[in-house]
Amino acid sequence: MASDVGSRAFQNARLQKKHRKQADALMQAAVAAYRAGRRAEAQAVCGQILALLPEHFDALHLLGVVALDSGQIDLAEQALTKAVEIEPRHAEALSNLGLALFNRKRFDDARKCQERAIAIKPSLVVAQTGLGNTLMRLGRPEEAIAAHDRAIALKPDYADAHCNRGMALLPLGRNADANQSFDRALSLNPRHMEAMFGKGLASLNLHHVDAALAAFDAALALKPGAAPVLAQRGRLHQMAGRFDQAKADFDAALVGDPMLEMALLGKAQLGHFKDVAQAADACRKVLEQNPRSEDAWLWLGVCFAKQGEVAAAIAHFDRALEIRPDFAEAMTAKIFTLEFMPDADFELQQAARREWWQRIGSHIARRSLPPRDRDPERRLTVGYVSSDFRNHSAALTYLPVLRYADRQDFRICCYACSPVQDAVTAQFRACAEVWVDASQMSDDELADRIAADGVDILVDLSGHSAGNRLPLFARKPAPIQVTAWGSGTGTGLPTIDYFFADSVTVPEAARPLFAEQVHDLPAVITTEALPGVAPSPLPMLHNGYVTFGVFNRLDKISDPALALWTRLIQQLPDSRIVIKSASLDDPLLRDRLLARFAAHGVTEERITCLGWSTREQQMAQFAQVDISLDPFPQNGGVSTWESLQAGVPVIAKLGASAASRAAAAIVTAVGLADWVAGDDDGYIAIALKYTAHPAELAKLRAELPARVAASAAGNVETYARKVEEAYRLFWRRHCAAAG
Repeated sequence: MASDVGSRAFQNARLQKKHRKQADALMQAAVAAYRAGRRAEAQAVCGQILALLPEHFDALHLLGVVALDSGQIDLAEQALTKAVEIEPRHAEALSNLGLALFNRKRFDDARKCQERAIAIKPSLVVAQTGLGNTLMRLGRPEEAIAAHDRAIALKPDYADAHCNRGMALLPLGRNADANQSFDRALSLNPRHMEAMFGKGLASLNLHHVDAALAAFDAALALKPGAAPVLAQRGRLHQMAGRFDQAKADFDAALVGDPMLEMALLGKAQLGHFKDVAQAADACRKVLEQNPRSEDAWLWLGVCFAKQGEVAAAIAHFDRALEIRPDFAEAMTAKIFTLEFMPDADFELQQAARREWWQRIGSHIARRSLPPRDRDPERRLTVGYVSSDFRNHSAALTYLPVLRYADRQDFRICCYACSPVQDAVTAQFRACAEVWVDASQMSDDELADRIAADGVDILVDLSGHSAGNRLPLFARKPAPIQVTAWGSGTGTGLPTIDYFFADSVTVPEAARPLFAEQVHDLPAVITTEALPGVAPSPLPMLHNGYVTFGVFNRLDKISDPALALWTRLIQQLPDSRIVIKSASLDDPLLRDRLLARFAAHGVTEERITCLGWSTREQQMAQFAQVDISLDPFPQNGGVSTWESLQAGVPVIAKLGASAASRAAAAIVTAVGLADWVAGDDDGYIAIALKYTAHPAELAKLRAELPARVAASAAGNVETYARKVEEAYRLFWRRHCAAAG
């Protein structure tokens, strides 16, 4: 028996020796195939070796490396894990396992492997820069840069380490430093696609759109079909308003990588205007694979806000801010969306603006301004900053101020922050003595230009709306800064001195909550009437019933507003309502709105839904409306003015925030204070009073456009003079304070 056992052991040993000899020969062939780029062959040979010797370390290690290079991440992790079990102190195997885990998005496990590799072999350059990449994904960019610096110190000509260092600098806003790292990588390897891609990202962060596009195109020439590059180029096209090209790039990126986060989010951003359900689905896909995607939480919140689910939207924005506390886009979205929350008052909304300052603005260094002529009566240079010098509702509120500016006393500079230009842009350009395309300027570059132009008073026209340049205003590149019109709710920036409002929009009791000093105009906003618009006959005289109108964005129709309107409609059994919003072109949103009315007992036959149209067409559509109903808590602005200019009076309700008092301010400013309600019952009482007296309503309709044009708020030339009186007052105060 003992003899048999010994014989078997001898035979096994001979077999093992034979297998090892075969394995050594096969291993040489596998390495040669790998070095020649024949990955499939190398992988097959490794499989042969492991069939002979399942615990052959070199075969397992090489199989893991080949699988990594081929994108077979599961196989790579399996092979490298077994290799490390066999040789726990093999630094290269640990480093490669770290890379496999990194690709599986198991970043903390990857970090542990890479740190073990470095502890065993501190000179292992790939482990050092690999650790840097992992630390980046763990949100530790400073530590990442240190790891890349160690790699560069070990191997100064290592292009990958220079490129990776550049990528770690980007989230810190150190774009110029990042560009130097990318340039160094390209000097070492002119075909380094990732470094070229990084240059595109840095340029995009600096608003250098043309340079970014050139870099992305060059990266794609080096590696056609690279999904991350396509997604970022799509983002660039989207920023520039080239939506078809953006969609094409996002679609192409998703062909290469169906779960690529940037491409899915790009599709969500494009889609939330037309297909909210599809946009929300794209965000959820991202969150399934990356629950810590702050961008996905942001855009999912935007989708909820678009559907009027304000509380859910704000919860999503807060989740994004938990992940990234200085996420400016999420903070801005939260501030903007709070204006739609029924219970949000002055205190809550201004607290959110102060939070923006604490998280973002307070960390931005203020500019030192050069001395200037402090003559209180000299000609002043006023600079206007906006992304909406184009066909946009906000533009209608400040175009008259520029159009009727006193050129003798004021030099007008416009800083246009959007690459999108149209016929309205041409009107703004005609108003400006100095026109600057700032769409490709970083905040620092724009601050330099504003200082060089000698701007005395710099005016923010966006507040916390999309495309704002509030970080520029945090730098304070002009002696006096003002926020006005485009948002009209205050910014929370201590670096902005004044906020144009009125006594109704911001009552005295609320003014201490604002970071800016509130200065009253005849109304918080104005707008110029379209020429040739004449009041139409009162529809109820020939219809035999009253028709109410709501010509506002769909997300302004809050549940409390809709409940009040349905209560009113039910008290007037024959009444109808016309709702106009571009969002009603989305079937999901239209059906959702009709379902909301149906839940309150108002059937579809009594509701007319109108989608997008030109402004001229919209003004003509007021001919269908007897009385406009202003939404709350987010009131109408330009739509309120347009209704009044068409002869259609507006019922407004006073709220507890600037956004919920703006319509009341406009209606009061044109002499219709009795159309402003303090509560729901008062709102209905106004409607019932005037629907019961159609002759009186018809008389008001005929007279209203002229009354609007004669008011200080509605006469845009008078309004412009009031603005300039304020500018002069601000400058005199500044000169007096300077001694």
